Amino acid sequence: MATDIKDITHAVEAASVLRLLPVRPRLLALGEPTHGEETLLDLRNELFRQLVEQEGYRTIAIESDCVMGLVVDDYVTGGTGTLDEVMEHGISHGWGGFAANRELVRWMRAHNEGRPASERLRFAGFDGPLEITGAASPRQALTALHAYLAGQVDADLLPCTGETLDRLLGTDDRWTDPAAMTDPARSVGRSAEAGRLRLLADDMVALLDAQTPHLVTATSQDALYLANLYGRTATGLLRYHHWMADTSPARLNRLVAVRDQMMAHNLLAVAARGPALVHAHNSHLQRERSTMRMGGMPLEWWSAGALVSARLGQEYAFVATALGTISHQGVDAPPPDTLEGLLCTLPENHCVIDAPRLATALGDTLPEPRVSPWFGYAPLDPAHLAASDALVFVKDVPRRL
Repeated sequence: MATDIKDITHAVEAASVLRLLPVRPRLLALGEPTHGEETLLDLRNELFRQLVEQEGYRTIAIESDCVMGLVVDDYVTGGTGTLDEVMEHGISHGWGGFAANRELVRWMRAHNEGRPASERLRFAGFDGPLEITGAASPRQALTALHAYLAGQVDADLLPCTGETLDRLLGTDDRWTDPAAMTDPARSVGRSAEAGRLRLLADDMVALLDAQTPHLVTATSQDALYLANLYGRTATGLLRYHHWMADTSPARLNRLVAVRDQMMAHNLLAVAARGPALVHAHNSHLQRERSTMRMGGMPLEWWSAGALVSARLGQEYAFVATALGTISHQGVDAPPPDTLEGLLCTLPENHCVIDAPRLATALGDTLPEPRVSPWFGYAPLDPAHLAASDALVFVKDVPRRL
C-alpha cells in the first residue's frame, strides 16, 4: 500500500493540483482541518500565489465576514487605508492577527500595484457577519441596500422609508445580545419588528432584481454586486436571527445550515465574477454532509461546498487537507490504522495526493477514523476521500513563535 500511495503523491504546486482535476475549475477550494496554524496558512499562500500568477485566478475568498471583507478589497485593489487598519477591521473571527493572513493581504496589494483594474486581484470574505457567540445586527446591510435603491429608483417603488427601517431595527444591542445564542427567549428574531423587516428585505431584494437592467447601466457592475451582497446578507441575517429564537430541537441544525447557505450564496456570486480561490475549514467546503457536536447535540447539514458543487458541477473543485501532528495542541502521532497514520509513512513533510485514486486503492476496507484529543482539530473522515478532488497532507505542524 505504501508504494501505491507514493505513486499518486505529488509536490504541493499549482500544476500538480490542476493535473488532478478533470477541468480547470471556476472555484478551486482548499480546506483546512483546524484554524490558525501558520504553517497551513503559509502553504495556502504559496499555492494561491502560484495559481494567481500562473493560472489567472482573480479572486481570493476566505472564511471571514463578507461585509468586513470589503475593507480588504478596497485596500488590495485601490490602496484605501493602511495594512494595520485593514487587518484590524477587514477580517473577522480575530484572524486578522495571523501573520500569514497579513502576508496574504500585503502580497495581494503588491501584486495589484500598477495593474489595470481589469487585471487586479480581488479579495472576498464569504462568511456571514456571524460569530460563535451570535450574529450581527442587520442594520448595515439593510440600510446600505435601501440607500442604493433610494438613489436609483422612484421613491414610490421603495417598500419603506429609511426612517421606518431605523424604527423597526431599534438599538443594535437587541440583535447582538450574546445570551441569545443559548437562550432563544433573549433573541428578537421572532418579534413583530423582525417579521416586518424580513418582508421589507425580501421586497427590496425583489426590487433590486426587477430593476437590474436599469441599475447596471445607471451605476456599475461593481455597485450592483455590492447591492446584491447587502441584500443576501440582510435576508440571511434576518433568517439566522429568526432561527436563534426557535425553541425546537432543530434549532442548532437550522443555524449551522443557514450559515453555510449564506456562504454558498456568496461563493456563487464570487464565481459569477470569474475564477476564484477559496480557503476555509474542510467542513465548510466538502461535498459530503458535514457533522459536529454543539452543546452536546450531534448536528448534520449540507456545507457551502456541497451546495456550490450541486450547482457548478465540475466547475467546483475541493482539495481537502489532513495532517499528522500538532504537538503544541496535544495532537501527537496518529495511530497507524488511521488514514493520517498511513500517510505519515510518506517521506515528504507535505504533499498533494490524488484522493479518488487513494480511495480506490484502499478499497472497501477504509482506515479507522482518527479521534482528536483537541476540540480545535477535526480529522479527515476516510469515507470522504472519494468525494474530494485532491488531498494535501502535512505530516507535522510545528508551533510558530
